[in-house]
Amino acid sequence: MTLGQVALLAVLVLPALGALLLALPIGGDRAGRIVGTGFAALAFLASLPLIGDPAGAGRFTDGPEAGPPGVVPWHQIDLAWVPALDLRFHLGVDGISYPLVLLTTALTLLCCGYTIWRAPHGGSGSGGSDSSGRSGRALIALLLVIEVGIVGTFLALDLVLFFVFFEVVLLPMYAIIAGWGGSGGRADSAGADSAHRRAATKFAIYTLAGSVLLLVGVVTAVTAAGTADLTILTGGGELTRGTQLAAFTLLALAFAIKAPLWPLHTWLPDAHSQAPTVGSVILAGVLLKMGTYGLIRVAVGVAPEGARWAAPVLGTLAVVAIIVGSLVCLAQTELKRLIAYSSIGHMGFVLLGIATLSATGIQAALIGNIAHGVITGLLFFLAGAIKDRFHTGELSALGGLREQSPALAGLLGYAAIASLGLPGLAGFWGEAFAVVAAVQRGGVLWTTLAALAAVGAALTAAYLLRMLRRVAHGPPGPAVRATPAGPITRPEALAWAPLIVATLAIGLLPVLVLGVAEAPVQTLLEVIR
Repeated sequence: MTLGQVALLAVLVLPALGALLLALPIGGDRAGRIVGTGFAALAFLASLPLIGDPAGAGRFTDGPEAGPPGVVPWHQIDLAWVPALDLRFHLGVDGISYPLVLLTTALTLLCCGYTIWRAPHGGSGSGGSDSSGRSGRALIALLLVIEVGIVGTFLALDLVLFFVFFEVVLLPMYAIIAGWGGSGGRADSAGADSAHRRAATKFAIYTLAGSVLLLVGVVTAVTAAGTADLTILTGGGELTRGTQLAAFTLLALAFAIKAPLWPLHTWLPDAHSQAPTVGSVILAGVLLKMGTYGLIRVAVGVAPEGARWAAPVLGTLAVVAIIVGSLVCLAQTELKRLIAYSSIGHMGFVLLGIATLSATGIQAALIGNIAHGVITGLLFFLAGAIKDRFHTGELSALGGLREQSPALAGLLGYAAIASLGLPGLAGFWGEAFAVVAAVQRGGVLWTTLAALAAVGAALTAAYLLRMLRRVAHGPPGPAVRATPAGPITRPEALAWAPLIVATLAIGLLPVLVLGVAEAPVQTLLEVIR
């Protein structure tokens, strides 16, 4: 086996092994958290060798020199899984999936490391004490299971295997929201206790609905084509036009729930506002990307006729998400809910880029995915720090943060202006070039969508600047006056620093993402046209 093939297995096996060890009744809570973080670090290191040579991205680096043209992995493993059904354990990585794999392993490591020093107490009724003795280690075990599901989704090149990994994340994320959500697992009232459980249940119901649609779409495509191999299915050559239209409709709806796309977004604000900080970071940073990645790799790749047929509708819904998400953010009064609704607008730009079915649009979607994961992950870390210090996220109770904690206020300002798309920071490229791609598509519809998306970008700046004014400026609010902010702690600095640096690095050097994705995107577009 080559180093790349070993890394493909290691990036899945290591977090799974870590989660299994943490499930055993061995050692204390803090020791378990350290061990789990160690496995997350090893998984991150294992993801680094997965990168291939972007200049040689048109060739297999493992396996045959000539292969199916739709997906050309840098590294791949293809083993018999269920021979009777011709299902294979087929993993591979290319420039479309690699940045997302690296983002997933990095964010999981940061969240696990953060949990070593600041673990929310698990389970309502714990009375604020870590009575189970394993609250923090159980949380890290669930984060590692989620990592396996998300990374596996990005690496799977068998459609049934893709579905299996896609479903792995459901129960662990439900458990994190239900068990550690609300007031850090400490219910201040019966109503507060039930809120995070309602949010977790809503997340599960929506996700299960998407799972049913995804399963039917997968079965439709696999039975019609006679294979589940994505390298063969990509391009839709084995499927009739009618099958492609039906498969794309089912798959797009499933991925729209996960992304989420308006009007299937209503689970997201509740899940974010009730999840613990690390749960929100993973949810916004990488779990939502399963939907947009699936839309590119599976829905568009397997059913390109369906994608061309539905592109105007998808583009219209994307712009509606941008406008509606921004307007709702202007009316929000709670910090985490505002950031959650902002994700709907940002994912709208990603989906607009995908809908154009152009190289510029899909490249914009890919860098927009990474930028959103980095910036929104940082925003949720900062929102969690503010809520930890002042015990509220209500904008009316905050204010004057720059007087109490200028460093924290400055970082919040940095993340906010990155999120609004300031040139030179990561958020600019995806949103700007999604609009450019719509203009290049031409025609009255796409030009109108581009203009409305640009208006949405202006609204994005408006609600983020409003948030900064309410939180960082003006006279101190009641919560800020009552509680000293305290300095930024070393664990917080260690968790936030990589995201701060990545936001600037991607903004100044977008080639870090676009360089590795250019050849695979061109290969995909050549096949689906």
